[in-house]
Amino acid sequence: MSANPLITEPVEELATRLEAMTDDELFLTMSELEKASNATKNDAAEEVLFRIALTEEEIERRYPGQVLAPYRDWRQRQPLL
Repeated sequence: MSANPLITEPVEELATRLEAMTDDELFLTMSELEKASNATKNDAAEEVLFRIALTEEEIERRYPGQVLAPYRDWRQRQPLL
Protein backbone atom coordinates (compact mmCIF):
# COMPACT_ATOMS: atom_id res chain seq x y z
CA MET A 1 0.00 0.00 0.00
CA SER A 2 1.49 3.35 -1.01
CA ALA A 3 1.72 6.34 1.29
CA ASN A 4 -0.94 9.04 0.97
CA PRO A 5 0.68 12.08 -0.69
CA LEU A 6 -1.54 14.37 1.39
CA ILE A 7 0.33 13.07 4.42
CA THR A 8 3.81 12.71 2.96
CA GLU A 9 4.24 15.89 0.94
CA PRO A 10 5.91 18.83 2.67
CA VAL A 11 3.46 21.05 4.54
CA GLU A 12 4.55 24.14 2.60
CA GLU A 13 3.65 22.44 -0.69
CA LEU A 14 0.28 21.35 0.67
CA ALA A 15 -0.47 24.90 1.84
CA THR A 16 0.38 26.28 -1.60
CA ARG A 17 -1.76 23.66 -3.33
CA LEU A 18 -4.71 24.31 -1.00
CA GLU A 19 -4.77 27.96 -2.02
CA ALA A 20 -4.93 27.02 -5.71
CA MET A 21 -7.60 24.30 -5.40
CA THR A 22 -11.19 24.66 -6.49
CA ASP A 23 -13.76 24.36 -3.72
CA ASP A 24 -14.56 20.77 -4.74
CA GLU A 25 -10.87 19.85 -4.67
CA LEU A 26 -10.47 21.50 -1.28
CA PHE A 27 -13.48 19.68 0.15
CA LEU A 28 -12.29 16.37 -1.32
CA THR A 29 -8.91 16.96 0.31
CA MET A 30 -10.60 17.53 3.67
CA SER A 31 -12.59 14.33 3.22
CA GLU A 32 -9.44 12.34 2.38
CA LEU A 33 -7.61 13.79 5.38
CA GLU A 34 -10.51 12.83 7.66
CA LYS A 35 -10.33 9.26 6.32
CA ALA A 36 -6.58 9.23 6.88
CA SER A 37 -7.09 10.48 10.42
CA ASN A 38 -9.43 7.61 11.18
CA ALA A 39 -6.95 5.09 9.76
CA THR A 40 -3.80 6.57 11.31
CA LYS A 41 -1.95 5.10 14.23
CA ASN A 42 -0.93 7.34 17.12
CA ASP A 43 2.52 8.12 15.65
CA ALA A 44 1.21 10.05 12.63
CA ALA A 45 -2.08 11.28 14.07
CA GLU A 46 -0.63 14.65 15.06
CA GLU A 47 0.69 15.24 11.53
CA VAL A 48 -2.69 14.40 9.99
CA LEU A 49 -4.52 16.64 12.47
CA PHE A 50 -2.16 19.50 11.61
CA ARG A 51 -2.97 19.06 7.91
CA ILE A 52 -6.69 18.96 8.68
CA ALA A 53 -6.34 22.23 10.62
CA LEU A 54 -4.50 23.77 7.66
CA THR A 55 -7.31 22.71 5.33
CA GLU A 56 -9.94 24.03 7.76
CA GLU A 57 -8.17 27.39 7.76
CA GLU A 58 -8.34 27.56 3.97
CA ILE A 59 -12.07 26.72 4.01
CA GLU A 60 -12.69 29.38 6.66
CA ARG A 61 -10.64 31.90 4.64
CA ARG A 62 -12.88 31.30 1.63
CA TYR A 63 -16.10 31.27 3.65
CA PRO A 64 -15.63 33.78 6.47
CA GLY A 65 -17.93 33.32 9.44
CA GLN A 66 -19.38 30.03 8.15
CA VAL A 67 -16.92 27.77 9.98
CA LEU A 68 -17.17 24.43 8.11
CA ALA A 69 -20.81 24.68 6.99
CA PRO A 70 -19.90 24.76 3.26
CA TYR A 71 -17.87 21.57 3.70
CA ARG A 72 -20.66 19.82 5.61
CA ASP A 73 -23.15 20.85 2.90
CA TRP A 74 -20.81 19.51 0.22
CA ARG A 75 -20.49 16.18 2.07
CA GLN A 76 -24.27 15.80 2.21
CA ARG A 77 -24.45 16.23 -1.57
CA GLN A 78 -21.89 13.46 -2.15
CA PRO A 79 -23.74 10.12 -2.41
CA LEU A 80 -20.61 7.95 -2.23
CA LEU A 81 -18.84 9.58 0.71
